[in-house]
Amino acid sequence: MTGIGVEAGAQAARSRALGVLRIRSRALAVALLPAAVAVVLLAGGSTSHLLGGFWDTARLVMSVLGAVVLLAAGAVALVVARARPAVSPTVAIAEESAPDLYRMVRDLADRLDVPAPSAIALTPDCDSWLEDRTHPAHGPPPQEGREDEITGVRGSHRRVPAAPVLVIGSPFLWWMRVGELRAVLAPVVAGTGPSAHPDIAAARRFVRGLDAAVAVGSVPGRCPLTRVVCAGVAWVARLLLRSCREHATQMERGVAAAAAERAQAVDYGLRIVAQEQVGLAYAGWDRLLTRVALPAWRMGRWPSRLDAGVVAALTELSRRDRLAEGFASRLGERPACDLLEEPGSIDEAASLLAARLFHGGPAETGPDWSPVDWQEYPEEVVDRKWRLDAARLHRVLDAQGVRRPPGTPPESDAPTLSRVLSHLSSSPPTGPTVRPGSLSGSADSMPRSAATDGPAGTASPSAEADRPADPAARPTTAHPTPTDPPAEASATADPVPAPPSDDMATDGARTSAADRDAAPHEPTPPHASATTDCTPASPHPSADAPDPLDAPTTAAGELTPHASPPPHDEPLAEILAAALTAELVREEAAAPTARTAPDATAWDDTALPLFPLQPPRSARELLTDHVTAMICCAAIDTAGATPGLDWLDGPSLLINGERAADLAPRVLSLVEDGDPGPLRAWLVKSGIRPEKPVRLV
Repeated sequence: MTGIGVEAGAQAARSRALGVLRIRSRALAVALLPAAVAVVLLAGGSTSHLLGGFWDTARLVMSVLGAVVLLAAGAVALVVARARPAVSPTVAIAEESAPDLYRMVRDLADRLDVPAPSAIALTPDCDSWLEDRTHPAHGPPPQEGREDEITGVRGSHRRVPAAPVLVIGSPFLWWMRVGELRAVLAPVVAGTGPSAHPDIAAARRFVRGLDAAVAVGSVPGRCPLTRVVCAGVAWVARLLLRSCREHATQMERGVAAAAAERAQAVDYGLRIVAQEQVGLAYAGWDRLLTRVALPAWRMGRWPSRLDAGVVAALTELSRRDRLAEGFASRLGERPACDLLEEPGSIDEAASLLAARLFHGGPAETGPDWSPVDWQEYPEEVVDRKWRLDAARLHRVLDAQGVRRPPGTPPESDAPTLSRVLSHLSSSPPTGPTVRPGSLSGSADSMPRSAATDGPAGTASPSAEADRPADPAARPTTAHPTPTDPPAEASATADPVPAPPSDDMATDGARTSAADRDAAPHEPTPPHASATTDCTPASPHPSADAPDPLDAPTTAAGELTPHASPPPHDEPLAEILAAALTAELVREEAAAPTARTAPDATAWDDTALPLFPLQPPRSARELLTDHVTAMICCAAIDTAGATPGLDWLDGPSLLINGERAADLAPRVLSLVEDGDPGPLRAWLVKSGIRPEKPVRLV
């Protein structure tokens, strides 16, 4: 099975590997040179050939220099050899839990005439690759008498297997059929052949060791002397990495070329079709994370069946989008997740890992971090999110001293939608009120982590006016206590149209399902082995309604009803948006951050989330999300509407069983133009009573 192309790629990779090893040898020679010169000088003095004051001085200087250089080289070599290389966060799949999957991979390796991977792991991403985990820190202690069935070798005294680990994207297992998965994995598994070559393996170990040594130099919390030593080691490691960068890059390209050429003979026609499923799976996974999972994560809940949700999202996509019509027919074939003995438990583990990587959640469940099923999602996440957003909105209005609209019963203490509409549609105040500048922060300075998502149930006015507006609300800790203090800026104007859903808040952020499906995404960093053509789930600043939970803000403690008066031409919407931003920043600053114990994971979890899903939202987008949430709460409490879940758009409002697709533009009309007319007409048409009290939390 070794053709000319395979051999050419393998030879190119081996030659580049030798180039990396030559750089290692040269570094060793430079480290030994002063000591070698000192030995020559000492030998000359002992044989009475190099005598005199000059040679005595030279012997002393070179002996000291050689000893210092040897000690420094020994320290660098020790750090490079002992530093733990980075390892990708994955969910390990034992042989006993997926015998059919291991059998399929072993048969595929036999057909390709390459060594079988030593183990299989899943990653919550749309990518697959081989990962070398031969470092002693990456492997568990050997188990006596246990046979590694995938490699056919009985347990030895090695702490870790020599073959690389096959990492598979978990969305592939649930969306792809068995034949498609085998075709996609063929070029990846073929990479174990070149990886087994001693020169390539040694070059990779050297490069990974240098990379780990650089990371050691950036670890905080060391004493000054240790920091100086680690900084010197990191400097040497970076110098060597720069020297062998070109050789290492070309070596990996040669390995990938050889693997792809070898895989040509295995399911070539099916592999072309399967690559289409790779792009489709990525589109569905990206939508599911940004519009469905992210609002739940911010509520302290994590969907426990994300991979199953991908199938539902892509099935819905195939129903809506004519570009995906042909993909639904393949659902009758056997899915690749049938190769697992317990797909539910593995899906749950992958879902928890996804929440950790993309949101920074805790590593284990707890009172404030619990799983949620898809059946419970509308009530546990959507409804609660909207009510928390509405509560935050009224809490800020209370802090600003906004009066309740005329006609509100004095004995009624509950918040109403009319209060929000009247305030946003009224003229700018002339008396004291809170201006955005009085807050400790603004929408432009929001932290990235604070504003990454918004209500996921609404569509952007520029892209999809037919999508329902379903804002999601982020959890808040305090409940608003509506008060009615007199204020200079009374809300006496007519109610205004509610701002559009989160998705609409971002201009042009919405794209059709087909566009999102076909759009290319950011490529993943190159792996040490062959990878599939799909790209990793890169964060998409999609217009999925930004979740109010994540909007950054400044200290809410600075919200006072007696701040300096704003200019007469400053819209009330901007003042309220800045106040909401400040409140969100305060809540996020007060939220505890969960971390795992030291050495609890093989990968660095000190900078979670590793892959934030969305950029910060503007203050106006936050206001749009909160107003939409208030409208949805009023619709549920006064018109019998229900919260729903749209697999592609996230939280959605259902009125008479149908999505409220025309709410978003009317909300934007209120927030951006101060025009309540379109929204007022929509409320009357939908039977929503804005003057009725709304339950918040």
